[in-house]
Amino acid sequence: MPIAMSPSKLSIAIAAVLISCGAATAQTTPDTENGRYALSPAGDGFLRLDTRTGAVSTCTNSSSGWACYLVPDERAALDAEIGRLQVDNDKLRGELAARAPSAKTDEALPKSDQLKQPKTAEGERKIEIPLPSDRDMDRMMSFVERAWRRLIEMANRVQRDSNGGKI
Repeated sequence: MPIAMSPSKLSIAIAAVLISCGAATAQTTPDTENGRYALSPAGDGFLRLDTRTGAVSTCTNSSSGWACYLVPDERAALDAEIGRLQVDNDKLRGELAARAPSAKTDEALPKSDQLKQPKTAEGERKIEIPLPSDRDMDRMMSFVERAWRRLIEMANRVQRDSNGGKI
């Protein structure tokens, strides 16, 4: 039996149905707040990236609705550790300066190795590397020769063993 409704009551009923459908569909995925959040499917829920702060959350749908939980951020822990170390460093620099007021704490220690320091000539930077002596070359050649002979002997042994002792 059809129910007769006035056009205004019918439009109100349709609006109510559309609003309730909109509320039902709003619960199918987490809210993205006008593009602030980027969602990616992950398992039975979503990963939500806050594009303003960089925070990442896992969102799952339970019987009470969507719930998002912040993923632990290693970067925050690293930043806290860096801050702590900087404070300790400043404190130690202050203590060192108090013990020896003439000590320079901001400059690197001088290098004593003359081979590593570049030598300048005519406005250019040149690095001089000393060549090995004849004695060093003889030692190196002797080592290579012994290694080569051992390698050949080993190859001959493997060949004899694989042929049953026959060459």
